[in-house]
Amino acid sequence: MTPADLSRTVLHAVRRAVDEDALRAPVPARVRVERTRPGGRGDYATAVALQLAGPAALPAREVAEILRERVQGAPGIGGVEVTGPGFLNFTLDGDDGLAALVRAIEARGTEYGHGDALVGVTASFVPVDELRALVVTGAVERLLRSQGAEVGARAADGEALHVVPVPAADRDLFAWLGSDAARWALLRAAPHDRARYTGSDELLVQQESNPLFRVRYAYARTRALSRNAQQLGFRAAYEESVDAPALGALLADHPGVLAAAARHREPDRLARQLEAVAQAFFDFHDGAAPLPVGDEKPSAAHRSRLALAEAAGTVLAGGLSLLGISAPEVL
Repeated sequence: MTPADLSRTVLHAVRRAVDEDALRAPVPARVRVERTRPGGRGDYATAVALQLAGPAALPAREVAEILRERVQGAPGIGGVEVTGPGFLNFTLDGDDGLAALVRAIEARGTEYGHGDALVGVTASFVPVDELRALVVTGAVERLLRSQGAEVGARAADGEALHVVPVPAADRDLFAWLGSDAARWALLRAAPHDRARYTGSDELLVQQESNPLFRVRYAYARTRALSRNAQQLGFRAAYEESVDAPALGALLADHPGVLAAAARHREPDRLARQLEAVAQAFFDFHDGAAPLPVGDEKPSAAHRSRLALAEAAGTVLAGGLSLLGISAPEVL
């Protein structure tokens, strides 16, 4: 991990903390990281928490702890420590953290990111009839279950939850757009915002301007890469370091995004995450081809890139499933 990669990783953690309302402060344009001075801790350090403390109206050490939770475990980072008034100190991982991440995703499959953040929580929901409330409630229930919550049982205090998003304007949305596009239209906007859809000129068109198409096409492309690699006689295997900090950071963030989406009952967080993963996958794919070109023979680099591409596809498929949206292998 280069200093530039580390800077982007920390900046991403700041954005995530602000998005999750854990930190109320403007996101800086960049985060400055420096080599630790003699006698300091770790390999690099940043004073970004001190910079954000004033606008956030929080002690700098508290800001640093908020960021530390969101940076710890990112690919290439072995450890994060808060020192002094609120400095973040980073020890880089001598091993390739992205390799461990890819293997973790491979091991969990589409359940990567499911966890026990809400074990012990019970949730029941007030019955609803309005279309958008039905769709959002269903997605929230799936997210809660993915984090270990018991859904359907009456909470200990007897109180049922009520998801009340801004209603959909058209009750025939499923007949108009179909199940997948209709669910995306109703879930992509935050519950307190009006769902945005204009029909066939947006969510039904298979082109780059359609965010749902981009997400599903990214998944379909990862499956096509695997099929093509098999035809060329090789399979994915993470064998050497891959330079994909943006994609790696987003895949590492996925468990936290699922937990936050469940905790706050906001499936739009997951939809935005999938859009970001899809874009990062396309950027990675365009910059470093996972398949041999021309007379090239399959190499360790190709096998490693393919493994990362497959990991991205797994995350996209799992996320779409939680939203109740299909992930076609061919588009």
